[in-house]
Amino acid sequence: MSEDQIKNLEAQFEARIARDEKIEPKDWMPEKYRQTHIRQISQHAHSEIVGMLPEGNWITRAPSLRRKVALLAKVQDEAGHGLYLYSACETLGISREELYEQLHAGKAKYSSIFNYPTLTWADIGTIGWLVDGAAIINQVPLCNTSFGPYARAMVRVCKEESFHQRQGYEIMIKLCEGTKEQKEMAQDALNRWWWPSLMMFGPTDAESIHTEQSMKWKLKRKSNDELRQQFIDQTVPQADLIGLTIPDPDLKWNEKTGHYDFGEIDWNEFWQVVKGHGPCNKERMKARVDAWENGQWVRDAAMAFAEKEQERKEKLTNKAV
Repeated sequence: MSEDQIKNLEAQFEARIARDEKIEPKDWMPEKYRQTHIRQISQHAHSEIVGMLPEGNWITRAPSLRRKVALLAKVQDEAGHGLYLYSACETLGISREELYEQLHAGKAKYSSIFNYPTLTWADIGTIGWLVDGAAIINQVPLCNTSFGPYARAMVRVCKEESFHQRQGYEIMIKLCEGTKEQKEMAQDALNRWWWPSLMMFGPTDAESIHTEQSMKWKLKRKSNDELRQQFIDQTVPQADLIGLTIPDPDLKWNEKTGHYDFGEIDWNEFWQVVKGHGPCNKERMKARVDAWENGQWVRDAAMAFAEKEQERKEKLTNKAV
């Protein structure tokens, strides 16, 4: 393909983006656009799968049968989200096995929030309230992202994440209405998860190397800092309503801006976790790699069964002929 032809295709592509048209898998797209989506969608998919781990070990320890069933359903939802997203990513010409290999080798990232431990039942409520709340704010704009398969997957994901957020907040309400010890447990969980939740939106706009291009291609509709501010403005009144205190002495309402001012985020901690040095990074990766390796026999059996079924169908076809 000549340079002029490529330039013409790029111009047509940019015009489609400007018109808010969806780009589909068989459409022509710049290689950088394809790679950017592989990076973001796979990171999102990995986050859903790794995100099952902090909550999964609380299913058997949930305080009631109702809580066990609800948490089990939530973890199953997260597995489904990962599968939707891996499927969307595969339409960009990359295999699921390659995506897994990138994760296991440390070449692909997942959300830093899942490298923190869940110490008490209140952590499960806080994850639903804060982590899923942050995810909703981050992901609702993705329902209108420019890549069709990703946008369509996000519609269902966001509906389910919204339910998860309400479920988590309801746990926090019950704890705050309970004993003094239960409310203290809720406050302790908020203290530990607040700042990592703010880090979920990624580095500041000035430090983000991907934001500008992602905004241009309408992969993102709002910047990291805009989304983080939206999350703070939405969450602070929710904490006030149930009598919890946001662990930020610099937090205050700004009448001029109509937003909350907040303290400095510890970006050194963020980058340490992203680089693999968080409290649970090694534990999370080991769990995923072990699951993949221990499940090899299941994949082998499934492939053998599929091959035998294909042979059986071919024999029946030959007999009929």
